[in-house]
Amino acid sequence: METAGYATLSRQTGLMREMQVVANNIANSATTGYRQEGLIFSEFIQSGPGQSSMSMSRANIRNTSMEQGSLTQTNGTFDLAIEGDGFFKVETPMGERLTRSGAFSPNADGDLVTPDGNRVLDAGGSPVFVPGDAETIHVAPDGTISADGNPLGQIGIFKPAEGHTLVREDGVMFRVDGDIEETDQAQILQGFVEGSNVNAISQVARMIEIQRAYEMGQSFLETEDQRIRNAIKNLIK
Repeated sequence: METAGYATLSRQTGLMREMQVVANNIANSATTGYRQEGLIFSEFIQSGPGQSSMSMSRANIRNTSMEQGSLTQTNGTFDLAIEGDGFFKVETPMGERLTRSGAFSPNADGDLVTPDGNRVLDAGGSPVFVPGDAETIHVAPDGTISADGNPLGQIGIFKPAEGHTLVREDGVMFRVDGDIEETDQAQILQGFVEGSNVNAISQVARMIEIQRAYEMGQSFLETEDQRIRNAIKNLIK
């Protein structure tokens, strides 16, 4: 296969990966706290002794949009949304993780948990406890949670420490390979949930663009294949 064929194949592989990312965004356009994901294409040059260099594309770097999602009022006592730059911290079997998905509820032990059963942590890193006999639960903008007017603790709002980045693990959970610190650049809204920040219309449009680009590349490969076949036939006549 000639250089143009290899370059086109690398492009096709990248387009397939981007299609998977876009399809996942569309599928999660209604997922609470979901963050839209994108794919970054980069160029690399392949060369060797006595060989001409070949430019190819690679699409292995993923980036996540941290744009604020829309806030929907539910009036749920344990539905919490973060307005601003920050995350809830939860305890998972794999360690502490950050999330923007705030559709919480108390479990049988009175701990505030995510739909997957992961416990929500307070500013000090301890589970947030909610007494089952409380008549009213109030969460202040700074995260202070009270039962019948008596403060119980403070739900933490966190972010990666300077120099550390988020690593996406699934649609709504992020890992930090480094330190996590509290932030005062955000506030908590009780009775709200933050929706996905996916722009479904633009993602559908991008899917169509990817499909057309892939079809164009496939057409080129088929034409190139036919050209090589014809050349071989002419040589062996």
